[in-house]
Amino acid sequence: MVRMLSDDDVASVLELEALLPVVADAFEKQRAGAVERPERPHYPIGMGTDPDAPGEPTGTGLCMPAYVHGAAYAATKLVTVVEDNPERGLPTVTAQIALADAETGQPAGYLAGNRITSARTGCIGGLAARELAIDEPIDLAVIGAGTQARWQTRAIAAATDRLESIRVYSPSDSRTACASDLDAELGVPATPVSSPRDAVDGATVVVTATTSTEPVFPGDALADGTLVIAVGAYTPAMRELDDATINRADRVFADVPSEARETGDLRDHAGLAVHPFGDVIAGQRGRAAPSEIIVCKSVGTAVLDAAAAEFVFERAREVGSGTTISL
Repeated sequence: MVRMLSDDDVASVLELEALLPVVADAFEKQRAGAVERPERPHYPIGMGTDPDAPGEPTGTGLCMPAYVHGAAYAATKLVTVVEDNPERGLPTVTAQIALADAETGQPAGYLAGNRITSARTGCIGGLAARELAIDEPIDLAVIGAGTQARWQTRAIAAATDRLESIRVYSPSDSRTACASDLDAELGVPATPVSSPRDAVDGATVVVTATTSTEPVFPGDALADGTLVIAVGAYTPAMRELDDATINRADRVFADVPSEARETGDLRDHAGLAVHPFGDVIAGQRGRAAPSEIIVCKSVGTAVLDAAAAEFVFERAREVGSGTTISL
């Protein structure tokens, strides 16, 4: 029997406070090499609807398989990215996660993947803030006002007890709704601001969660000691951080250093030392001084999807959530 979990089923059992240690353990397993993480293929999909550009792909498909040694399930996440979907009233990114029994290879689960992806990515920011932010109240700047901006902020609040204020910038009016939502949900003062400089000025933690192809804030506006958590850019064409930010950074960490170096944020900085974030979780590296500017760069790793999906699936199975079918 295969257990199917809808987004509502996932939401009913997913708690960030409980997911954070699961994600931290997955980072340590990845650091130790106790995982299988094949390269993720990505390919164009769809023929497009633009009469002036017939045959142009509609979007991108990705396949992200992974297995954590000793886990009960092997996971494969299927993702599509279609930039025009908001015009259709659909999400830009859509994900599903298939679980197979690791001992028998038989199908075990099929899960709505968007919330799991959002939460595990949020946990990266939460863990980074817990381990790498200066030991002061957190004044958070969020560049971007979409789904991931909210999850990053939630996870930072869940992972620390020091979130004191939030400033949200987006070039659209969405910044107002995002700030209002976060204020009401977290009980932390959240304010929309009119420029990226206004957002990052005086911030102790800066989160970028956009799909931009150009830098989204001026690096010269960062205060000493700032932690920058960049989660939006995952291709060579995408970029959120300017040269000033990278040049001023005393340390750069990434969930997958080899892939992070290929993104628009880092690819022009040959010779840049990019350390595995797993080293931070394992206590092998971290902040050396309060004045250091630190960048934590995420491109996404299927290892976290596998760990988070198993966590959600087992919780759902224990309480009987979801629907079971026979294939």
